[in-house]
Amino acid sequence: MSETLDAAPPHATFDTVLVLDLGSQTSHLILRRLRSIGVYSEMLPCTQKLKDLSWKPVGIILSGGPSSVYSPDAPNVDPLVFELGVPVLGVCYGCQLIAWRVNPNNVAPGVAREYGETSMAIRKVGNHADRLFEGLGDSLNVVMSHFDKLVDLPNGFKTIATTKNSEFAGIAHESQPVFGIQFHPEISHTERGTDIIANFALKICGARADWKMDNFSEREIVRIRKLVGDKAQVIGAVSGGVDSTVAAKLLTEAIGDRFKSILVDTGLMRLNECEQVKETLDKHLGINLTVVDGSNLFFSRLAGVTEPEAKRKIIGETFIDLFEIEALRIEKEAENTSFAGKVEWFLQGTLYADIVESLSFKGAASSTIKSHHNAGGLPARMQNGEAHLKLLEPLRELFKDEVRAFGRQLQIHEELIGRHPFPGPGLGIRIIGEVTRERVEIVRKADHIFISMIREAGIYDEVTQAYAALDTNRAVGVQGDARAYGYICVLRAVTSLDMMSAEPYEFEWSLLKAISRRIVNEVDGIARVVYDTTSKPPGTIELE
Repeated sequence: MSETLDAAPPHATFDTVLVLDLGSQTSHLILRRLRSIGVYSEMLPCTQKLKDLSWKPVGIILSGGPSSVYSPDAPNVDPLVFELGVPVLGVCYGCQLIAWRVNPNNVAPGVAREYGETSMAIRKVGNHADRLFEGLGDSLNVVMSHFDKLVDLPNGFKTIATTKNSEFAGIAHESQPVFGIQFHPEISHTERGTDIIANFALKICGARADWKMDNFSEREIVRIRKLVGDKAQVIGAVSGGVDSTVAAKLLTEAIGDRFKSILVDTGLMRLNECEQVKETLDKHLGINLTVVDGSNLFFSRLAGVTEPEAKRKIIGETFIDLFEIEALRIEKEAENTSFAGKVEWFLQGTLYADIVESLSFKGAASSTIKSHHNAGGLPARMQNGEAHLKLLEPLRELFKDEVRAFGRQLQIHEELIGRHPFPGPGLGIRIIGEVTRERVEIVRKADHIFISMIREAGIYDEVTQAYAALDTNRAVGVQGDARAYGYICVLRAVTSLDMMSAEPYEFEWSLLKAISRRIVNEVDGIARVVYDTTSKPPGTIELE
């Protein structure tokens, strides 16, 4: 272990491109494109005051967004963005914002909405502005998604790209490294979109492409040891999913037996989940998992609750209550032993996707997406540091695919790395309506049939996440020549790289019908099965 490794967060170690989120549903894809080329990136809400940052980005990207720059409540950015002296790239709304700041009359409603793919001509101007499209030819097919448009070229700027409906599809300042584009390079259907982002990050910002998982373990172990100290103990929520498993393995490497792994049986787990997770972690990682039965407490607190956000908050609060009790028990048992020390830290496998989805672009807890159990779903006392336990989240800068790569670096068995994600609130957010023991048992059986048949068909690894959910509205059916009136089972299966966007898995029709037939025939209480074909966005992967 190198003792010279800095224990600072990644943005203090790596050249970092900052993405300021102005409300686009695809802002996170800008981060993914940057990290895919080896450039570390972070996203913050557009309200972020740059003077409050302890670090300086090498470049800033202003995302797209659904607003109009001339609306009274239009989102804006800190003026310091344009005074830091670092390159700035505005995407769609971000481009309009740059032009509007020069002169509000530069932006107006367009005559025709420009949405979808269109051909864009690249215009060479013979100075630094050409670097954004360097090596990309004379034209590209790009994805537009805007109605407002630039109607005048901002003073001091040159036109570097045009389309049929956008005379100023790309602009660049004559002397400063400030660029604006009216299309979305982060969307996969934009031709050479990643190359455009790479030109900005590598050639214009001069960022080093050195972000990779190779030394993440060493760096995090140093940071954890400095943060936790020599005596404090850590307890961790370990569910057997890839996120918590990787986090648990990392903590074990860092502090050994001072880390205690705990699985809370909420009563909302999948069929035989607790027993299987305990056996698998012991077999492949040598982790001695303590299982705590909290099912009675969870069901009592969830009684009568139907609103998804309320369910998530209750589950998050109950988790922390139980872990604080466990912390006191562990401290008591450790008295007068070599492990004596306060349990000060609570480990969670929070990922960057959890953080992004739990914040709106205005920086507050989002009401338009949802609170994640690992982020916004935690009780306020945990988030503001007033709880008995302090949060430890070593994976919070990583996306799902990066966590899997990190897990392989830690030599975690593929059975654990490839396991489908399972949400912290469990089946509680896969039941639309009130959570009861009867409904949990119904959806548990349906889910077991669904996943078993996916495995038998040999396609489990092709699907990123799959599950059965229960719509507690009822539908009429015919079973055994008699009228049936039962719940609706919703099947969901998606493919995704980073869980920030996803597409429905395209089953063979015969397999989907066979799954449906088995569930209706074998699970009492279900009268109908439907398959959810919604992409993310606009949907989310979980129903609640």
